Amino acid sequence: MNNLLTRFEETGALLNGHFELRSGLHSNQFFQCAHLLQFPRIAGEICEALVEKIKKELDELEIDTVIAPAIGGITVGHDIGRTLGVRFVFVEKDAQGDLMMRRFKIKRGERFLIAEDVITRGGRVQETVDIVEQNGGIVQAIGVLVNRSGGKAKFTAPLVSLLEMEPTIWAPADCPLCKKGVPLVHPGS
Repeated sequence: MNNLLTRFEETGALLNGHFELRSGLHSNQFFQCAHLLQFPRIAGEICEALVEKIKKELDELEIDTVIAPAIGGITVGHDIGRTLGVRFVFVEKDAQGDLMMRRFKIKRGERFLIAEDVITRGGRVQETVDIVEQNGGIVQAIGVLVNRSGGKAKFTAPLVSLLEMEPTIWAPADCPLCKKGVPLVHPGS
């Protein structure tokens, strides 16, 4: 795939500016993968490239089901499931904001690939790992479009990402963009 980063920028999925992340930290970049995923052909190509990379890196991978945390991972998980020819399910937030399995069942020993659009700390992915394991499933791998963690997000299953970036992140008190008076944007997640 030619210049993946350019695809993110062209579709408005990679934003440059002054952003407050869900964690409360500030950054000069923000990934809004929904802007890229709104184009089904591009989303399909990107997800197919991720599947190719997963197969190349994790040679003998056997997957029964792809699972994704809602909402960001749903399109990614669906396209990966389509590409692999396997079932796709998702977990979603409950009233307290925690992820839960509500609509689907997991069979004991069922082998999963977790799909997500972007990870920074990996909290939603870890919650998904926990749900799969608590229900008797086995997480074989994790596939993400963008890993923003700089290698800090660690899981028990192998992690494969299509794009790895470590944007600059600051605590609000240390943010040079705040000190320069650059308006802060709260883009959501």
